[in-house]
Amino acid sequence: MGLRDLVDGGRRVGLFVDGPNVLREEFDVDLDDVREAAADAGTLAVTRLYLDQHATPGLIQAGEARGYDVRVTSGDVDVKLAVDATELAVTGGIDVLAIASRDIDFKPVLEKAARAGVDTLAVTPGEHGSSDALRNAATDAVLLEE
Repeated sequence: MGLRDLVDGGRRVGLFVDGPNVLREEFDVDLDDVREAAADAGTLAVTRLYLDQHATPGLIQAGEARGYDVRVTSGDVDVKLAVDATELAVTGGIDVLAIASRDIDFKPVLEKAARAGVDTLAVTPGEHGSSDALRNAATDAVLLEE
């Protein structure tokens, strides 16, 4: 049984987007598509887009215009996203943790969330950008079309 089989209007979803890893020209990922994929699992309670210090003002504005809470970090985006996502999952702030990335580094985050009783969703860019290990670690997975 997947997330879609369990969805009811009260499920709170936390969406965490690894911007540098997903928003690459070769993947042609649309932030609205990422949002929609996560919203299929329930009501979006948290929608964060993590970017590094090299993000253009246009990208930051595009994320904000699409309703994302944009977090720009001068350090490693993966570390900040992983800490924030894990904290929200284990404190009971969400019922579903959705991570948009192609990075296997987030597998432990999905596993920790699952141990805390939180369903997990991996949202990955097209076939060439996705991680089978990340998708397999999640309760459910969505592959964004290229």
